[in-house]
Amino acid sequence: MMQEHGKETDLMLPTATGAILVLNAGSSSVKFALFSEGGVHASRLVSGELEGIGEKPRLIARGEKAEILVDQELTPDARENAHDTAIKALIAWLEAHLGLETLRAVGHRVVHGGPDFVSPVLIDDDVLARLDKMTSFAPLHQPGCLAPIHALQRIYPDLPQIACFDTAFHRTMPAVAQNLPLPCSYAEKGIRRYGFHGLSYEHIARYLGSKHHNLARARVLAAHIGNGASLCALRHGVSIDTTMGFSVLDGLVMGTRTGAIDPGVLLYMLREEQLSPQEIENLLYHKSGLLGVSGRAGDMRTLREHPYDPAVRMALDLAVYRFVQQAGAMIAALQGLDGIVFTGGIGEHDAQFRRDVCAHLAWLGVTIDVAANAVHRPLISTPESTVKVLVIPADEELSIHRHVLACIGDDAVSEPVRN
Repeated sequence: MMQEHGKETDLMLPTATGAILVLNAGSSSVKFALFSEGGVHASRLVSGELEGIGEKPRLIARGEKAEILVDQELTPDARENAHDTAIKALIAWLEAHLGLETLRAVGHRVVHGGPDFVSPVLIDDDVLARLDKMTSFAPLHQPGCLAPIHALQRIYPDLPQIACFDTAFHRTMPAVAQNLPLPCSYAEKGIRRYGFHGLSYEHIARYLGSKHHNLARARVLAAHIGNGASLCALRHGVSIDTTMGFSVLDGLVMGTRTGAIDPGVLLYMLREEQLSPQEIENLLYHKSGLLGVSGRAGDMRTLREHPYDPAVRMALDLAVYRFVQQAGAMIAALQGLDGIVFTGGIGEHDAQFRRDVCAHLAWLGVTIDVAANAVHRPLISTPESTVKVLVIPADEELSIHRHVLACIGDDAVSEPVRN
């Protein structure tokens, strides 16, 4: 049930019989998008978030032109699971406002597919049990991804659900890029480099294929930079390497995560500081990165407000330095570079970060148009730049939508209208 306080429009929305719902879940929030049926008429009808699940849940939904349709608190039901309450409220609102007679299927972003799941899959009890076992590979992310699946199974057991995996896109990496230098018994247990943000990189690859044909066949450094961040080396539209490895802790400096770190530091924490595995996990995931170095915040926007704080300056400089350092590894794997794509919250909206990174890559022939970069144009490199630099909005939901249509047998898949 939704509380009466809050905002809700009386706008009449188009009917959405046979629609596809896409859920992109975190531990306490769920992004969602509702698409009309597939084929040439597919469009994004509604998008939004379920925030504060388990605490102060809130439903926010926007229409096709980004207008606010609803912004209301939800009344938690102490008798049921928090995700059940939130998912029920979302489905009820969609049914009430879009004439949702038949929800055809639901697609989910699942962080980890482990060694077995290399393509989207229709979820049944066996699949869900196997995905639950993958929680040990992504203990802080997998439960949040799977919670809406469990909720929908309980509430709407006959509704088809499709799992789409962030790790699947990187299965094209050569074996040498997937392997870890550990005893081979660990590889047999599935301990290897997986890579993440795959649904985002898949969208980038498809976008290049439709809008930038030359880059789609070339060597591209794709950078998904947000609270979580990674780089991906794309050649001919497929992943050949990425900076995240076995877990989402690896690679670049992130909002509150360390990125790559000498494992000897962890041994020091265990031995000398007597920290428990749980304490180390909390430190690595929630107290490090930009937050840990700056002592202020893990949000880049907040740090930009304190440019003269030496600790903040160090955090910002370290983020740029690690980006450039690890970009060098990706460029070496590509054996050259033809394009750079920025995506994700910081990648799309922080012009200074893009400028600083590109300045450090000037030796490659990268030059950006300062004015175009300042207003986040889709193309920010100059005509003279030997490397084309693009800014492309992230759209994991669109990738999931395509996979759902393929899984339920709709072969007439085209790009939905993006507003």
